[in-house]
Amino acid sequence: MALKPEVKLLLEQLEQSGTSPTHELSPEEARNGIAIEELAGERVELESVVNRTLDTNVGEVPVRIYTPIKSEEALPVFVYYHGGGWVIGNLDSVDNPCRQIASESQCVVVSVDYRLAPENKFPAAIDDSYAVIEWLIDHAKELNIDASRIAVGGDSAGGNIAAVVSLKARDLGVNNIIQQVLVYPVTDYNLKTTSYLDYADGYFLTKDTMQWFWNHYLNSDSDGESPYVSPLKATNLKDLPPALVITAEYDPLRDEGEAYAKKLQEANIPVQLKRYDGVIHGFFWMAGLLEEGVDAIKLVSSTLSKTFEITTKDSLI
Repeated sequence: MALKPEVKLLLEQLEQSGTSPTHELSPEEARNGIAIEELAGERVELESVVNRTLDTNVGEVPVRIYTPIKSEEALPVFVYYHGGGWVIGNLDSVDNPCRQIASESQCVVVSVDYRLAPENKFPAAIDDSYAVIEWLIDHAKELNIDASRIAVGGDSAGGNIAAVVSLKARDLGVNNIIQQVLVYPVTDYNLKTTSYLDYADGYFLTKDTMQWFWNHYLNSDSDGESPYVSPLKATNLKDLPPALVITAEYDPLRDEGEAYAKKLQEANIPVQLKRYDGVIHGFFWMAGLLEEGVDAIKLVSSTLSKTFEITTKDSLI
């Protein structure tokens, strides 16, 4: 399918803006770059949105907790990890998607502000992200959440983290995670797939930028062989939670996301794979611009609702 007109216009505007490519910037400069949240659509109001710092076993981890409604019953929880190549991104960059998912799925959403590279290389982001799961299990009553109904998810590098957290939980015998949501996830330290070759440049996320991210995140190339970096390289994907995997047609990461979905299916894991045609990496953040962004958020929300067995607001009031 051809690029959607809205996407083509956005790419033209970015090119005409004269902004330096991410891979030519320092991490600090990149973090002060494009405010993608401006494309995220209308802000959804919830019962409460609270910033908090969790005292975990690996140190303090900032989070933002989205509670959609008052409820006497413990609510399920969706733990979300933002994208940004483990180097950029923050709680604000995914604020609207998290609000929308909390509202539509009627679950608590906990967005995690994990440590970023290169100041904190692998496995710092994974350590923080998994420690939040442990903290939520231990403090479920305090937050009025149901620790037996936890889902994890994220976009891009955040999708990588969600997949790895699912692997780590299984490896440690923790079965509280019952769903993983992987939005155009990084699944392999490999920049040679067909989608990398076809969409290496000119489609928002570039091959050079991904290499820049990897260079900042990894201590060495050997880290890329670890399944906690490249879950596609894992030899055993059995007993993982069901997965929703979302990809974009014009995205260098498309093939590795779809390859991971296929490998999960081969391990008899229930998988729903949805490719959105005509759009680029990052479209999940662009619900204010693209109907595909709106649809993807609704798909995530409906999947969570089914997983958590929630059908209406009224059932929880």
